[in-house]
Amino acid sequence: MRVLGIDPGLATMGWGVVDSGVQNPVFVACGTINTSPDTLLQDRLTQIRQGLQDLLTTYQPDEIVFEELFFARNVTTAFTVGAARGVAVLTCAAHTPLLYEYTPMQIKQGITGYGRADKKQVQQMVMLILKLNAVPKPDDAADAVAAAITHLNTGPAKFQFRMK
Repeated sequence: MRVLGIDPGLATMGWGVVDSGVQNPVFVACGTINTSPDTLLQDRLTQIRQGLQDLLTTYQPDEIVFEELFFARNVTTAFTVGAARGVAVLTCAAHTPLLYEYTPMQIKQGITGYGRADKKQVQQMVMLILKLNAVPKPDDAADAVAAAITHLNTGPAKFQFRMK
């Protein structure tokens, strides 16, 4: 099974593709879709849609997992990132109905065994789990890879995390 993980963002949307392996997940690719703050919002959303369509065509994921958004303070940022996430969900839903979401804490728990692990701990575990020589870069891509690994490791319980 192939999983596409997505870390939603407007300026930087992280993505990571991981296959299920015989014993451990297998890294396929990761990266980001970037948009410029100097570009109109509708054009940035169009760039995100096109970038995701290209990824879906290239990697043909069976299931897609999103990191849930968490905002404590900046409402304006929450709205624009929410719009980017909405475009991502819509684009991915056209590819497969098998969409899932995990909170940042659930991903940290799934990768490190500790829900309050810091970013470096998560990145080091991603590198170890996938037997990579280096941590996936940039951070947004590493977060997306972590979401994909978490989903693969959830096994039969994954239905609990299906988008509703």
